[in-house]
Amino acid sequence: MAKKSVASLQTGSKRLTKAIKMVKSPKTGAYMFVESVMAPEFVSDFLNKK
Repeated sequence: MAKKSVASLQTGSKRLTKAIKMVKSPKTGAYMFVESVMAPEFVSDFLNKK
């Protein structure tokens, strides 16, 4: 299960995207959010990997 929230972040000439993914903890079973700031072309790889 993945949730994606996109915000354009400008740092100089680079364009970055913030992706947020909801993952289930194998220990407790609770859901937690994993955030990452990356280039837009890597967002789908980040969301597809477990």
